[in-house]
Amino acid sequence: MSTTKASAPLQHYFAERALLPSGWASNVRLSVQQGRFTHVQPDSTLVESDTLLDGPVLPTIGNLHSHAFQRIMAGAAEVSLNPNDSFWSWRDLMYKVVQKLSPEDAQVIATQLYIDMLKAGYSQVAEFHYLHHAPGGQAYSQVEEMALQLMQAAQNSGIGLTLLPVLYSYAGFGGQTPSAGQARFINSADEYLALHQVSSEALSQLNKRDTNHQHKHQMGICFHSLRAVTQPQIDTVLSQLDSALPIHIHIAEQQKEVNDCKTWSGQRPVQWLNDNIGLDDRWCLVHATHLDQKEITAIANSQAVVGLCPTTEANLGDGIFPGVDFSAQNGRWGIGSDSHVSLSLVEELRTLEYSQRFRDQQRNRLHNAGQNHVGDHLFTQALAGGNQACGVELGLAPGHRADFMQLDPEHPFMAASAPQDLLNRWLFACNENLIKDVFVCGQQVIKDFHHPLEESSRRAFIQVIKKVMYD
Repeated sequence: MSTTKASAPLQHYFAERALLPSGWASNVRLSVQQGRFTHVQPDSTLVESDTLLDGPVLPTIGNLHSHAFQRIMAGAAEVSLNPNDSFWSWRDLMYKVVQKLSPEDAQVIATQLYIDMLKAGYSQVAEFHYLHHAPGGQAYSQVEEMALQLMQAAQNSGIGLTLLPVLYSYAGFGGQTPSAGQARFINSADEYLALHQVSSEALSQLNKRDTNHQHKHQMGICFHSLRAVTQPQIDTVLSQLDSALPIHIHIAEQQKEVNDCKTWSGQRPVQWLNDNIGLDDRWCLVHATHLDQKEITAIANSQAVVGLCPTTEANLGDGIFPGVDFSAQNGRWGIGSDSHVSLSLVEELRTLEYSQRFRDQQRNRLHNAGQNHVGDHLFTQALAGGNQACGVELGLAPGHRADFMQLDPEHPFMAASAPQDLLNRWLFACNENLIKDVFVCGQQVIKDFHHPLEESSRRAFIQVIKKVMYD
């Protein structure tokens, strides 16, 4: 490839079974240089110097929605304190927790989280980052302090980071005054643009220090939600920042949000966004749970990605995404772990499919005319949607970043199943983690189910949990 450096070492891997864009292939030789695939050749012969991968080899996935700090409270909100518990009561606990986090705490949490993501088969994470300031809302001396902690966590773990600094200015539609619990999140549009610039410069420096691959980390644009910003702010930010960057926003997650938006504007959230700002393939609409048919069609036609977070959406009681109708219109979607009540790619995809079955009282809901194997369809869609929303190219193809994972070759379903059944077996029959090895930019970050920093990271995480949640 012309994009590789001639002096960079060439690595070769030999996969007995690998999932290529065209489907499962046998005896695939994967050549890697400067963090990217240069050749992907099926029906090859093993060379003595090749690294043998005898388990099924698949691309890793981009996790398109993460709030890293929320990992510390996973499971702590499962206490009934209100007969009408909902997202909004969960949010009250989140506001209390966030007041106790130091920058150092944030790095510890994110490092452990990103290690666990790698173990789950995610090699890129879109970090929807709105924890900007010190408790009380005062800016740090370096306004990008909290973003720097996330960058360091990504560097520690080896994961690719798509940093999404969030513009968050108001408490509700129409520019309502933010609450005390939101003080650490709040910026004006001008403050946001300044934060975005210095964060982008820091991320660029991080990429330059990566001698293996200088484009592992990406930037994006992010609005917390329509209730947290105004139209002039959106217009200002989009006019000032790179027009090629992905754009993320929470939208239509809760029915209350839809009702409040209608009261404010006379329109539903996605309808308002499409009519007043305009959707295209740069946008990632996180959740988009509550849609009418016109909104489904508008998103599908725009080629925007819907960012689905099935385990968080289930945990918060958000509702069920209209996946069957959206897929019927060739809508694009990807997967995120959001509040991180689960860090299992398998559980996210399984929960998505099962939610459609619960609603429809039918089986095998998410598929298309070209792929009737549900597991293959789910995985392929999550890969494509994650790539688009994170601004990366993952997949076993020349020119793509050399990120891949190997499933356990000794597991009975992996050892015995025909290739066409492997993804269905993995996603619907296995509860244990089968991801044995993970590579990012051609470098191994998970070996035999373990990360080299996992023990020290866990010890540090234990101390932060005790301090933040129980002191």
